[in-house]
Amino acid sequence: MTEVSRRTLLAGTAGIAGAIAGGLGSAAAQNPTQPVAGTQSTPAPNPDAAKANPAKAAGPAQVPSAYRYKVGDVVVTAISDGMRTIPLSDTFVRNQPKDAVNVALKKAYLPENQVPISFTVLLLDIGGRKVLIDTGNGGQAGPVGLVRGTLEDLEIDPASIDQIVISHFHGDHINGLLAANGTPVFPKAQLMVPEKEWAFWMDDGQMSRAPDGLKAGFQNVRRVFKPFEGKVERYAWDKEVAPGLKAVGTPGHTPGHTSFELESGFDTLFIQSDITNLPALFVANPGWHAMFDMDAAAAEAVRRKTYDRLAAERILVAGYHFPFPGAAYLEKQGDGYRYQPIYWRPVL
Repeated sequence: MTEVSRRTLLAGTAGIAGAIAGGLGSAAAQNPTQPVAGTQSTPAPNPDAAKANPAKAAGPAQVPSAYRYKVGDVVVTAISDGMRTIPLSDTFVRNQPKDAVNVALKKAYLPENQVPISFTVLLLDIGGRKVLIDTGNGGQAGPVGLVRGTLEDLEIDPASIDQIVISHFHGDHINGLLAANGTPVFPKAQLMVPEKEWAFWMDDGQMSRAPDGLKAGFQNVRRVFKPFEGKVERYAWDKEVAPGLKAVGTPGHTPGHTSFELESGFDTLFIQSDITNLPALFVANPGWHAMFDMDAAAAEAVRRKTYDRLAAERILVAGYHFPFPGAAYLEKQGDGYRYQPIYWRPVL
């Protein structure tokens, strides 16, 4: 970044960039006088309220299928859209034999021959503005499509969502824009999409040249965005799409695949979207190519470059397909990375 940022301000201050709400963060232990990311803006508990209701005084309680933490002054709510388990196919990892994939699953204490895929949407409260990043699978039968129900549990009216920022156009990220009857779920939200992603999926020539297995994706994109005709705002990479939220180009998974960097105060959260899938396979082995990546070589290059930086700067990362609540730190380990999930807190 060319502007003064937390990385400039904290040059030479070891570890502070990696701390977060919900994490035990080594930075606090190294320098307890420094503010710990995610807690610096949390008001002190009211002692009188604590006597009456200690749990309530500590902050808002977590609710099922949601997890709240802070990045500076921004409240981040991870909302689970559920989890789907698929059979491990011979080509799920394109450049590895199935036996090697099963070894990695077993090492992570996961069942062999099965791939658990989680889906986690993020809701950001930025100064009272509700910004939703991706929308989930939409209403479906089965173990996914939980976003709307969880919003109800959080007492958040879909009509109160101010802005929706889409990372890319795979169905599990955009289908939640529409209800079963085809009407918008978030009727008042400003809808923003990556301009490079829009250019690819809305190109009739690209659709005509696409292999048969990909044509349904083009058709779904047109179906989902038809009700928003003339109302979709396209954003460029390296631009701020909401206060403190910058779009970061990370192509490979799709041509216009986008991640985001959220900065608030001394804190940073990197929202990776689909830079990778199941951590047990692709964080530990960044050279493995998932079947979902449209340009596997580009996806690998982006993954390595991004993860090297996140590990070196101890930046928290949120992954759409990471195990819920989908936030972790990454540590360089051999040719891959070690996945360290944040520490769960019962209250914000």
